[in-house]
Amino acid sequence: MADNTYSVIEIVGVSEDTISTAVLNALKKAAQTMRHIDWFKVTKVRGAVQNGSDPVFQVTITLGFRLEG
Repeated sequence: MADNTYSVIEIVGVSEDTISTAVLNALKKAAQTMRHIDWFKVTKVRGAVQNGSDPVFQVTITLGFRLEG
């Protein structure tokens, strides 16, 4: 890992179930279009409640992916 170079982005995952599911949703979606995802950090947790219904969890993660070459 010492010779690797990384790029970092922020993405938001959403779930009606749990915070953990929101993180997994973000990682799964990112993996569909990105390669070499090596790490993530949860930076924000928030939610929304609409019309007194169950909450929707929103989790911002910082995602690090290894650059090729």
